[in-house]
Amino acid sequence: MSGVRVCSVSDVRVDQALRVMVGDVAVAVVRDSAGEIHALGDKCTHGDISLAEGFVEDDTLECWAHGSRFELNTGRPLTLPAYEPVPVFAVTVVDDDVYVDPAPKRIDA
Repeated sequence: MSGVRVCSVSDVRVDQALRVMVGDVAVAVVRDSAGEIHALGDKCTHGDISLAEGFVEDDTLECWAHGSRFELNTGRPLTLPAYEPVPVFAVTVVDDDVYVDPAPKRIDA
């Protein structure tokens, strides 16, 4: 198994995010409406805002400051003002433990 243990599944509520550190990188661990766990870079690409403090709806994470929404699977912004994607990290769940790969996934256009 690759990845760094960052939290327990029970630490992340449905439709919420939790800010964790993977090495020196801040990551938002998100539990979507279906209960799946995702991991995105925690910094909004529009400004220095923590996405973990934002709002989870279905398969998106919305920045609380300016309303940009990011797709959980790809990190792509769906609304302005952000136009650059946030990094997405592979997640592995073993029992109640959540592991995040420290290297961002490559997302093809």
